[in-house]
Amino acid sequence: MISKYLLDNNRIQEFQESETGIPVLIFRHPSENDIQNLVDKYGLDSHTVQSALDPDEVPRIEFEDDHWVIIFKSPRNYSGDKSFEFKIQSVGLFVFTNKLLIVTGDNWEFPEGRRFNKISGLSDLIMKILNTNIIHFTQHLKAINQITDEIEGKINQAMENKNLILLFSLQKSMVYYLNAINANGHVIERLRLNAPKLQFTTDDQEFLEDLSIENRQCYRQAEIYTSVLADLMDARASIVGNNLNILMKTLNIITIGIMVPTFVVSAFSMNVKIPMEDNPYAFLIVMSLSFASVLGFLTFWKLKKW
Repeated sequence: MISKYLLDNNRIQEFQESETGIPVLIFRHPSENDIQNLVDKYGLDSHTVQSALDPDEVPRIEFEDDHWVIIFKSPRNYSGDKSFEFKIQSVGLFVFTNKLLIVTGDNWEFPEGRRFNKISGLSDLIMKILNTNIIHFTQHLKAINQITDEIEGKINQAMENKNLILLFSLQKSMVYYLNAINANGHVIERLRLNAPKLQFTTDDQEFLEDLSIENRQCYRQAEIYTSVLADLMDARASIVGNNLNILMKTLNIITIGIMVPTFVVSAFSMNVKIPMEDNPYAFLIVMSLSFASVLGFLTFWKLKKW
């Protein structure tokens, strides 16, 4: 699927053949034929195009004869399912002098909004795409934090595995997010180092400084949430062990409480000559001894504070 936009009059608009400006073409989940067309028509490297579609690819910057490439990590749009699994995808920006090609999976949406109402040039558009990507990560981190708070409120139900599985899914997602945000930070640093080579303006270089700071803040926030999730996992394990001890203690009380009167009754029911066998009140006496043994056991348990 190909989406066409045009950078004209300092803003992004729908592509019109008759208008002049810088075309921005987005290739979402291209087929093998589409990839071959990109290679033949625009001179792109086939391996680099495949890298832009690989979620496990390392973010980087590459320089070719007539264009340069940025591959960065982006969070996939959260589907809102009950698995609470947040995934990562790769996005490739192929930057020419007079056009921008974007190759990505089918889950990436071209960023829009007031931040894109005033764009000074192609380099400014790239910076704003990267900035929106950082904001997207930050929004997902806030969503993960809210989900963590909800699970924390249910953590007292420690004998169930459901919450443990959800926490594990979130913790797994946070590992990928940490790696992606850190790798994007390296891309931003390389852009800063190569800013003169890429003919970035002073405003672009200042924007890059801001992007670097925001990405570090995003990474630090992800580290904090990861630490909170790890603490929750440890706390849940402790609660499971504590609740199991309480359950075993309760079962022991019930078991011993039943065994004591059973022993008394069993002693008077053996097939041998026993006292009070001719006593008309023998049954009441035996039952009284049974109740007395239970009370004695409970009193002893309480005094020992077991």
